[in-house]
Amino acid sequence: MPAVNRVAIAGTGVAGLAAAIQLAKAGVDVDVFEAKPDLSALGSGISLQGNALRSLDALGVWDAVRAAGYAFDGLTLRAPGPDAPVVAQLPDVKSGGPQYPAGMGMPRPALAAILYAEAERAGAHIRCGSRVSGFTQTESGVHVHVDGESVGDYDLLIGADGLHSTIREAIGIDTKPQHTGMGIWRAFVSRPAEVERTELYYGGPVYIAGYTPTGDDSMYAILVGDAQEHFGASEDEARALMLEQTRAYGGPWESIRADLESGAKAHYTWFTQHLVAEPWNRGRVVIIGDAAHSCPPTIAQGAAQGLEDALVLTELLATRSEVDQSLWDEFHARRIPRARMVVEASVQLGQWQLEHNRDADAGGLIFSVSQKLAEPA
Repeated sequence: MPAVNRVAIAGTGVAGLAAAIQLAKAGVDVDVFEAKPDLSALGSGISLQGNALRSLDALGVWDAVRAAGYAFDGLTLRAPGPDAPVVAQLPDVKSGGPQYPAGMGMPRPALAAILYAEAERAGAHIRCGSRVSGFTQTESGVHVHVDGESVGDYDLLIGADGLHSTIREAIGIDTKPQHTGMGIWRAFVSRPAEVERTELYYGGPVYIAGYTPTGDDSMYAILVGDAQEHFGASEDEARALMLEQTRAYGGPWESIRADLESGAKAHYTWFTQHLVAEPWNRGRVVIIGDAAHSCPPTIAQGAAQGLEDALVLTELLATRSEVDQSLWDEFHARRIPRARMVVEASVQLGQWQLEHNRDADAGGLIFSVSQKLAEPA
Protein backbone atom coordinates (compact mmCIF):
# COMPACT_ATOMS: atom_id res chain seq x y z
CA MET A 1 0.00 0.00 0.00
CA PRO A 2 1.51 3.37 -1.00
CA ALA A 3 2.44 5.93 1.62
CA VAL A 4 -0.02 8.35 -0.02
CA ASN A 5 -3.54 8.04 -1.35
CA ARG A 6 -4.09 11.46 -2.91
CA VAL A 7 -1.40 13.77 -4.35
CA ALA A 8 -1.50 17.22 -5.98
CA ILE A 9 1.19 18.21 -8.46
CA ALA A 10 1.89 21.77 -9.63
CA GLY A 11 3.36 21.84 -13.13
CA THR A 12 3.34 19.72 -16.28
CA GLY A 13 7.01 19.71 -17.21
CA VAL A 14 8.84 16.41 -17.50
CA ALA A 15 9.26 16.07 -13.72
CA GLY A 16 5.61 16.77 -12.93
CA LEU A 17 4.20 14.47 -15.61
CA ALA A 18 6.68 11.70 -14.73
CA ALA A 19 5.61 11.86 -11.09
CA ALA A 20 1.95 11.81 -12.15
CA ILE A 21 2.48 8.73 -14.33
CA GLN A 22 4.23 6.69 -11.65
CA LEU A 23 1.87 7.62 -8.83
CA ALA A 24 -1.24 6.98 -10.90
CA LYS A 25 0.12 3.58 -11.92
CA ALA A 26 0.65 2.81 -8.23
CA GLY A 27 -3.05 3.43 -7.59
CA VAL A 28 -2.70 6.94 -6.16
CA ASP A 29 -5.36 9.57 -6.94
CA VAL A 30 -3.38 12.31 -8.74
CA ASP A 31 -4.46 15.85 -9.66
CA VAL A 32 -2.05 17.88 -11.81
CA PHE A 33 -2.53 21.65 -11.97
CA GLU A 34 -0.92 23.64 -14.79
CA ALA A 35 -1.00 27.44 -14.76
CA LYS A 36 -0.69 27.74 -18.54
CA PRO A 37 -3.89 27.40 -20.58
CA ASP A 38 -2.51 24.43 -22.51
CA LEU A 39 0.44 22.04 -22.58
CA SER A 40 2.30 23.72 -25.42
CA ALA A 41 6.04 23.25 -24.83
CA LEU A 42 8.36 26.17 -25.46
CA GLY A 43 11.63 25.78 -27.29
CA SER A 44 12.76 23.85 -30.30
CA GLY A 45 14.40 20.53 -29.55
CA ILE A 46 15.75 18.62 -26.60
CA SER A 47 18.80 16.38 -26.16
CA LEU A 48 18.28 13.28 -24.05
CA GLN A 49 21.26 11.33 -22.76
CA GLY A 50 21.12 7.61 -22.02
CA ASN A 51 20.12 8.00 -18.38
CA ALA A 52 17.12 10.08 -19.50
CA LEU A 53 16.14 7.33 -21.96
CA ARG A 54 16.41 4.75 -19.17
CA SER A 55 14.05 6.88 -17.08
CA LEU A 56 11.59 7.24 -19.93
CA ASP A 57 11.60 3.47 -20.34
CA ALA A 58 10.76 3.13 -16.64
CA LEU A 59 7.75 5.36 -17.30
CA GLY A 60 6.58 3.05 -20.09
CA VAL A 61 7.05 5.54 -22.93
CA TRP A 62 10.34 4.40 -24.48
CA ASP A 63 8.72 2.95 -27.61
CA ALA A 64 6.84 6.20 -28.27
CA VAL A 65 9.92 8.31 -27.59
CA ARG A 66 12.09 6.15 -29.84
CA ALA A 67 9.56 6.52 -32.67
CA ALA A 68 9.30 10.30 -32.24
CA GLY A 69 13.02 11.09 -31.84
CA TYR A 70 16.34 10.53 -33.54
CA ALA A 71 18.77 8.18 -31.79
CA PHE A 72 22.53 8.39 -32.25
CA ASP A 73 25.85 7.39 -30.73
CA GLY A 74 28.93 9.55 -30.56
CA LEU A 75 29.78 13.23 -31.00
CA THR A 76 31.45 15.06 -33.89
CA LEU A 77 33.71 18.06 -33.27
CA ARG A 78 34.29 20.48 -36.14
CA ALA A 79 36.37 23.64 -36.56
CA PRO A 80 35.07 27.01 -37.78
CA GLY A 81 35.68 27.90 -41.40
CA PRO A 82 34.01 27.56 -44.78
CA ASP A 83 34.77 23.84 -45.04
CA ALA A 84 33.86 23.05 -41.38
CA PRO A 85 36.62 20.41 -41.11
CA VAL A 86 35.96 17.50 -38.76
CA VAL A 87 38.42 17.63 -35.85
CA ALA A 88 37.36 14.49 -34.00
CA GLN A 89 34.72 11.76 -33.85
CA LEU A 90 34.16 10.97 -30.18
CA PRO A 91 32.26 8.01 -28.71
CA ASP A 92 29.66 8.71 -26.04
CA VAL A 93 29.24 6.85 -22.77
CA LYS A 94 25.97 4.91 -22.90
CA SER A 95 24.84 6.26 -19.54
CA GLY A 96 21.51 4.43 -19.75
CA GLY A 97 23.10 1.06 -20.38
CA PRO A 98 23.92 -0.92 -23.53
CA GLN A 99 20.25 -1.38 -24.44
CA TYR A 100 19.82 2.36 -25.14
CA PRO A 101 21.58 4.69 -27.56
CA ALA A 102 24.05 7.16 -26.08
CA GLY A 103 21.75 10.03 -26.95
CA MET A 104 18.60 11.12 -28.72
CA GLY A 105 17.24 14.37 -30.04
CA MET A 106 13.53 15.08 -30.34
CA PRO A 107 11.14 18.03 -30.57
CA ARG A 108 10.18 19.29 -27.10
CA PRO A 109 6.45 19.40 -27.94
CA ALA A 110 6.59 15.73 -28.98
CA LEU A 111 8.05 14.69 -25.63
CA ALA A 112 5.47 16.78 -23.77
CA ALA A 113 2.63 15.18 -25.74
CA ILE A 114 3.92 11.64 -25.06
CA LEU A 115 4.19 12.23 -21.31
CA TYR A 116 0.80 13.93 -21.18
CA ALA A 117 -0.89 11.04 -22.99
CA GLU A 118 0.74 8.48 -20.70
CA ALA A 119 -0.28 10.42 -17.57
CA GLU A 120 -3.89 10.53 -18.73
CA ARG A 121 -3.78 6.84 -19.68
CA ALA A 122 -2.49 6.01 -16.21
CA GLY A 123 -5.44 7.83 -14.67
CA ALA A 124 -3.97 11.18 -13.60
CA HIS A 125 -6.34 14.18 -13.76
CA ILE A 126 -4.73 17.16 -15.53
CA ARG A 127 -6.22 20.66 -15.31
CA CYS A 128 -4.71 23.40 -17.46
CA GLY A 129 -5.29 27.09 -16.76
CA SER A 130 -5.24 26.22 -13.05
CA ARG A 131 -2.61 27.77 -10.80
CA VAL A 132 -1.94 26.51 -7.27
CA SER A 133 -2.52 29.77 -5.41
CA GLY A 134 -2.05 28.65 -1.83
CA PHE A 135 -2.07 25.82 0.66
CA THR A 136 -2.13 25.11 4.37
CA GLN A 137 -0.42 22.16 5.99
CA THR A 138 -1.33 19.86 8.82
CA GLU A 139 0.82 17.09 10.24
CA SER A 140 -0.78 14.56 7.92
CA GLY A 141 -1.64 16.50 4.79
CA VAL A 142 -2.03 19.66 2.72
CA HIS A 143 -5.17 21.66 1.95
CA VAL A 144 -4.73 23.11 -1.55
CA HIS A 145 -6.24 26.19 -3.20
CA VAL A 146 -6.27 26.69 -6.96
CA ASP A 147 -7.01 30.12 -8.41
CA GLY A 148 -8.19 31.18 -4.96
CA GLU A 149 -10.66 28.31 -4.56
CA SER A 150 -10.33 25.25 -2.33
CA VAL A 151 -9.78 21.98 -4.20
CA GLY A 152 -9.50 19.77 -1.15
CA ASP A 153 -7.09 17.83 1.02
CA TYR A 154 -4.06 15.87 -0.21
CA ASP A 155 -1.46 13.69 1.41
CA LEU A 156 1.31 15.50 -0.50
CA LEU A 157 1.84 18.52 -2.77
CA ILE A 158 4.66 18.21 -5.33
CA GLY A 159 6.00 21.49 -6.71
CA ALA A 160 7.26 20.73 -10.22
CA ASP A 161 6.50 24.23 -11.43
CA GLY A 162 9.80 25.16 -13.01
CA LEU A 163 12.61 27.65 -12.63
CA HIS A 164 10.47 30.39 -11.15
CA SER A 165 8.53 28.06 -8.87
CA THR A 166 5.82 29.65 -6.76
CA ILE A 167 5.72 26.53 -4.58
CA ARG A 168 9.42 26.96 -3.77
CA GLU A 169 8.80 30.52 -2.68
CA ALA A 170 5.65 29.62 -0.77
CA ILE A 171 7.48 27.12 1.46
CA GLY A 172 10.08 29.72 2.36
CA ILE A 173 13.03 28.66 0.17
CA ASP A 174 14.80 31.77 -1.10
CA THR A 175 17.28 30.01 -3.44
CA LYS A 176 16.65 31.23 -6.98
CA PRO A 177 18.23 30.64 -10.40
CA GLN A 178 21.29 32.80 -11.05
CA HIS A 179 22.56 33.80 -14.49
CA THR A 180 25.90 32.24 -15.45
CA GLY A 181 26.95 34.94 -17.92
CA MET A 182 26.14 32.92 -21.04
CA GLY A 183 23.20 32.90 -23.43
CA ILE A 184 21.99 30.58 -26.17
CA TRP A 185 20.23 30.95 -29.50
CA ARG A 186 18.12 28.00 -30.62
CA ALA A 187 16.34 27.37 -33.90
CA PHE A 188 14.31 24.41 -35.16
CA VAL A 189 15.37 23.67 -38.74
CA SER A 190 15.50 20.93 -41.37
CA ARG A 191 18.12 18.19 -41.11
CA PRO A 192 20.63 17.76 -43.94
CA ALA A 193 21.22 14.07 -44.66
CA GLU A 194 24.87 14.36 -43.57
CA VAL A 195 23.91 15.24 -39.96
CA GLU A 196 23.52 11.97 -38.08
CA ARG A 197 24.61 12.95 -34.56
CA THR A 198 25.30 16.01 -32.46
CA GLU A 199 28.05 18.16 -33.95
CA LEU A 200 29.78 20.98 -32.08
CA TYR A 201 32.09 23.73 -33.30
CA TYR A 202 34.34 25.35 -30.68
CA GLY A 203 35.64 28.81 -31.45
CA GLY A 204 34.71 31.49 -33.94
CA PRO A 205 32.32 34.35 -33.09
CA VAL A 206 30.68 32.34 -30.28
CA TYR A 207 31.91 29.81 -27.73
CA ILE A 208 29.97 26.86 -29.13
CA ALA A 209 27.96 26.42 -32.33
CA GLY A 210 26.19 23.14 -32.92
CA TYR A 211 23.16 21.14 -33.88
CA THR A 212 21.39 17.94 -32.88
CA PRO A 213 19.12 15.82 -35.13
CA THR A 214 15.59 15.45 -33.79
CA GLY A 215 13.95 13.45 -36.56
CA ASP A 216 14.32 12.26 -40.14
CA ASP A 217 13.64 15.77 -41.41
CA SER A 218 14.43 18.01 -38.44
CA MET A 219 17.13 19.18 -36.07
CA TYR A 220 17.78 22.07 -33.74
CA ALA A 221 20.72 24.42 -33.97
CA ILE A 222 22.39 26.33 -31.14
CA LEU A 223 24.81 29.21 -30.67
CA VAL A 224 26.28 29.74 -27.18
CA GLY A 225 27.96 33.04 -26.33
CA ASP A 226 28.10 35.81 -23.76
CA ALA A 227 24.71 36.74 -22.31
CA GLN A 228 23.17 39.58 -24.30
CA GLU A 229 19.95 41.60 -24.02
CA HIS A 230 18.18 40.04 -26.98
CA PHE A 231 14.82 39.39 -25.31
CA GLY A 232 12.99 42.30 -26.90
CA ALA A 233 14.01 41.42 -30.45
CA SER A 234 11.27 40.92 -33.02
CA GLU A 235 11.15 37.64 -34.95
CA ASP A 236 12.93 39.24 -37.92
CA GLU A 237 15.56 40.82 -35.67
CA ALA A 238 16.13 37.51 -33.86
CA ARG A 239 16.67 35.68 -37.14
CA ALA A 240 19.07 38.39 -38.33
CA LEU A 241 21.07 38.25 -35.09
CA MET A 242 21.39 34.47 -35.25
CA LEU A 243 22.27 34.57 -38.95
CA GLU A 244 25.03 37.10 -38.38
CA GLN A 245 26.68 34.96 -35.72
CA THR A 246 26.72 31.88 -37.99
CA ARG A 247 28.66 33.40 -40.90
CA ALA A 248 31.98 31.89 -39.76
CA TYR A 249 30.62 28.34 -39.86
CA GLY A 250 30.37 26.25 -43.01
CA GLY A 251 29.18 22.74 -43.74
CA PRO A 252 25.61 22.08 -42.56
CA TRP A 253 25.35 25.70 -41.38
CA GLU A 254 24.65 26.63 -45.00
CA SER A 255 21.38 24.70 -44.73
CA ILE A 256 20.61 26.21 -41.32
CA ARG A 257 21.09 29.74 -42.68
CA ALA A 258 18.80 28.97 -45.61
CA ASP A 259 16.07 27.89 -43.20
CA LEU A 260 16.53 31.00 -41.05
CA GLU A 261 16.32 33.19 -44.14
CA SER A 262 13.11 31.33 -45.07
CA GLY A 263 11.46 32.11 -41.74
CA ALA A 264 12.62 29.56 -39.14
CA LYS A 265 12.16 31.09 -35.69
CA ALA A 266 15.14 31.91 -33.47
CA HIS A 267 14.67 31.74 -29.69
CA TYR A 268 17.04 33.23 -27.09
CA THR A 269 17.52 32.44 -23.40
CA TRP A 270 20.17 32.85 -20.72
CA PHE A 271 21.85 30.00 -18.90
CA THR A 272 21.01 29.68 -15.20
CA GLN A 273 22.21 27.61 -12.30
CA HIS A 274 20.92 26.87 -8.82
CA LEU A 275 20.66 24.01 -6.35
CA VAL A 276 18.35 24.09 -3.35
CA ALA A 277 20.13 22.78 -0.29
CA GLU A 278 18.62 19.93 1.72
CA PRO A 279 15.77 19.61 2.44
CA TRP A 280 13.69 20.02 -0.70
CA ASN A 281 10.55 19.47 1.37
CA ARG A 282 8.82 21.45 4.05
CA GLY A 283 6.46 19.03 5.73
CA ARG A 284 4.12 17.55 3.13
CA VAL A 285 5.23 19.88 0.32
CA VAL A 286 8.27 19.01 -1.83
CA ILE A 287 9.89 20.55 -4.92
CA ILE A 288 11.52 18.61 -7.77
CA GLY A 289 12.94 19.25 -11.23
CA ASP A 290 13.78 22.81 -12.26
CA ALA A 291 12.14 24.09 -9.09
CA ALA A 292 14.92 22.41 -7.10
CA HIS A 293 17.88 22.72 -9.47
CA SER A 294 18.94 24.10 -12.84
CA CYS A 295 22.12 24.07 -14.87
CA PRO A 296 23.45 25.13 -18.27
CA PRO A 297 22.77 22.49 -20.96
CA THR A 298 26.48 21.84 -21.44
CA ILE A 299 26.03 18.12 -20.70
CA ALA A 300 22.31 17.95 -21.58
CA GLN A 301 21.10 16.81 -18.16
CA GLY A 302 18.27 19.18 -17.25
CA ALA A 303 15.37 16.93 -18.25
CA ALA A 304 17.25 13.79 -17.16
CA GLN A 305 17.70 15.07 -13.62
CA GLY A 306 14.04 16.10 -13.37
CA LEU A 307 13.00 12.63 -14.51
CA GLU A 308 15.28 11.03 -11.93
CA ASP A 309 13.84 13.26 -9.17
CA ALA A 310 10.34 12.07 -10.05
CA LEU A 311 11.27 8.39 -10.29
CA VAL A 312 13.13 8.29 -6.97
CA LEU A 313 10.40 10.20 -5.13
CA THR A 314 7.56 8.09 -6.51
CA GLU A 315 9.45 4.85 -5.91
CA LEU A 316 9.75 5.75 -2.22
CA LEU A 317 6.12 6.88 -1.98
CA ALA A 318 4.92 3.66 -3.63
CA THR A 319 7.03 1.30 -1.52
CA ARG A 320 6.95 2.94 1.92
CA SER A 321 4.02 2.73 4.30
CA GLU A 322 4.17 6.35 5.47
CA VAL A 323 5.64 9.73 4.70
CA ASP A 324 8.18 10.10 7.48
CA GLN A 325 11.65 11.49 8.00
CA SER A 326 13.36 8.30 6.86
CA LEU A 327 11.62 8.63 3.48
CA TRP A 328 12.85 12.21 3.08
CA ASP A 329 16.34 11.27 4.25
CA GLU A 330 16.63 8.58 1.58
CA PHE A 331 15.16 10.84 -1.09
CA HIS A 332 17.69 13.58 -0.36
CA ALA A 333 20.60 11.14 -0.06
CA ARG A 334 19.84 9.71 -3.50
CA ARG A 335 19.09 12.95 -5.27
CA ILE A 336 21.03 15.93 -3.92
CA PRO A 337 24.63 14.67 -4.38
CA ARG A 338 23.82 13.57 -7.94
CA ALA A 339 22.09 16.85 -8.80
CA ARG A 340 24.99 18.79 -7.26
CA MET A 341 27.50 16.87 -9.39
CA VAL A 342 25.58 17.69 -12.56
CA VAL A 343 25.06 21.36 -11.70
CA GLU A 344 28.68 21.93 -10.72
CA ALA A 345 30.07 20.13 -13.79
CA SER A 346 27.70 21.95 -16.16
CA VAL A 347 28.61 25.34 -14.69
CA GLN A 348 32.33 24.51 -14.77
CA LEU A 349 32.20 23.67 -18.46
CA GLY A 350 30.61 27.04 -19.17
CA GLN A 351 33.04 28.88 -16.91
CA TRP A 352 36.01 27.44 -18.79
CA GLN A 353 34.52 28.89 -21.96
CA LEU A 354 34.02 32.30 -20.35
CA GLU A 355 37.62 32.24 -19.16
CA HIS A 356 38.91 31.11 -22.59
CA ASN A 357 40.70 28.29 -20.76
CA ARG A 358 42.23 26.22 -23.54
CA ASP A 359 43.97 23.86 -21.09
CA ALA A 360 40.79 22.69 -19.36
CA ASP A 361 39.96 19.00 -19.73
CA ALA A 362 36.32 19.43 -20.79
CA GLY A 363 36.20 15.99 -22.39
CA GLY A 364 37.56 14.35 -19.26
CA LEU A 365 34.99 16.06 -17.06
CA ILE A 366 32.09 15.10 -19.35
CA PHE A 367 33.32 11.49 -19.53
CA SER A 368 33.68 11.30 -15.72
CA VAL A 369 30.16 12.62 -15.12
CA SER A 370 28.69 10.30 -17.77
CA GLN A 371 30.28 7.29 -16.11
CA LYS A 372 28.73 8.23 -12.77
CA LEU A 373 25.33 8.81 -14.37
CA ALA A 374 25.49 5.30 -15.81
CA GLU A 375 24.71 4.09 -12.29
CA PRO A 376 20.93 4.33 -11.71
CA ALA A 377 19.80 7.12 -9.39
